[in-house]
Amino acid sequence: MTFRAAVITLYPDMFPGPLGVSLAGRAREEGKWSLEAIQLRDFAADKHRTVDDTPAGGGAGMVLRADVLARAIDHARAVMGDSKPIPVLAMTPRGRPLTQARVRELAQGPGVIVVCGRFEGFDERIFAAREVEEVSIGDIVLSGGEPAALMLLDACIRLLPGVMGAPSSGTEESFENGLLEYPHYTRPAEWEGRTIPEVLRSGDHAKIAAWRKLQSEVDTRLRRPDLWERHEGARVQSASGARREKRDVDQ
Repeated sequence: MTFRAAVITLYPDMFPGPLGVSLAGRAREEGKWSLEAIQLRDFAADKHRTVDDTPAGGGAGMVLRADVLARAIDHARAVMGDSKPIPVLAMTPRGRPLTQARVRELAQGPGVIVVCGRFEGFDERIFAAREVEEVSIGDIVLSGGEPAALMLLDACIRLLPGVMGAPSSGTEESFENGLLEYPHYTRPAEWEGRTIPEVLRSGDHAKIAAWRKLQSEVDTRLRRPDLWERHEGARVQSASGARREKRDVDQ
């Protein structure tokens, strides 16, 4: 099955951009995924192809119109057409933070429609009217949603079957198990007086696995205490559930 992506944007020339090279570009050439960049201005109703207007209540900047966005989304859905509903995501700093778990869900589906914001953002009514999911890639403000859309699509594409070389490449990485990935080393064994940890040269796979697990936990606890707190909470909840199951079996 081909993973299909449609991007609604004022700047379709930005796509495929980086997605046209490396793993993503090769996968597209092989038919593992497809991309359609849709010009939002094509759905304006006036001769000036207007897609925005002044904010209700006053204020600086311009806001993307709900009626124009709706026509573009309806068109994208019709073009993408599938037995399964294809999710529509709007890239906005007001959205929920994008997680690896959500990326994996999207990559397992038929595709995604991504709407790129510009100016002051979207007319709020579009989200409920067209069931649009608001997504943020971080606590930063970009000049538009296009760079964020590229990141979202890249994260999905690399998880598609046959895109990455080693099957484990998609699972032994940061966030896949709720933790940051362990540190990596390669030749030369000594560089500027710094050496590769001895355990990684030992050939003892059990010790290597234990070292990597420990480093992953330590780095997460020090660098991302928010992730560590969630990880520990999930671990405690899982252990509690296992104990309840055991008690039910014993009874």
